[in-house]
Amino acid sequence: MPLKRYMLRPLVLGIAMKFSLSHISILDDTDTWLKYKKGLCEVCHASCCTMPVEVWLKDLLTMQLIDEFEAGEPLKQIAKRLQQARVVAQFNHAHGIFTLARRANGDCIFLDADTRLCTIYERRPHTCRNHPMKGPRPGFCAFRPKQKAAQTKE
Repeated sequence: MPLKRYMLRPLVLGIAMKFSLSHISILDDTDTWLKYKKGLCEVCHASCCTMPVEVWLKDLLTMQLIDEFEAGEPLKQIAKRLQQARVVAQFNHAHGIFTLARRANGDCIFLDADTRLCTIYERRPHTCRNHPMKGPRPGFCAFRPKQKAAQTKE
């Protein structure tokens, strides 16, 4: 019997009746991802924030992890400092790409564990700003619904 991936459930928001998808995507299987629609992020458990995030020097400036003066230093030196600070997990010297560190549970270090919101949203990197329009499956996201308080108490 095939795995049921989603079901429709009515959700009342103000006067309008909307439907939310109770869907669980598998991060490593992009075929299970949902086609992105406006408003989906508001009811998601921030699944995209559990995926590796690659950033470039310009992103590190935007995120205020380095300043203009530091940006003139060799990338390898910047990477070493940010790895020691546990902000960067890896550095690809050939391409100048830094991979941000994640917590033990896979969450981005900039994701608030309680609210599931980005703590640097206004300064988030290009990769995050353009998700899901760019990424492993453009136009689709690894949607997982937010857990309700009653479900988490069980």
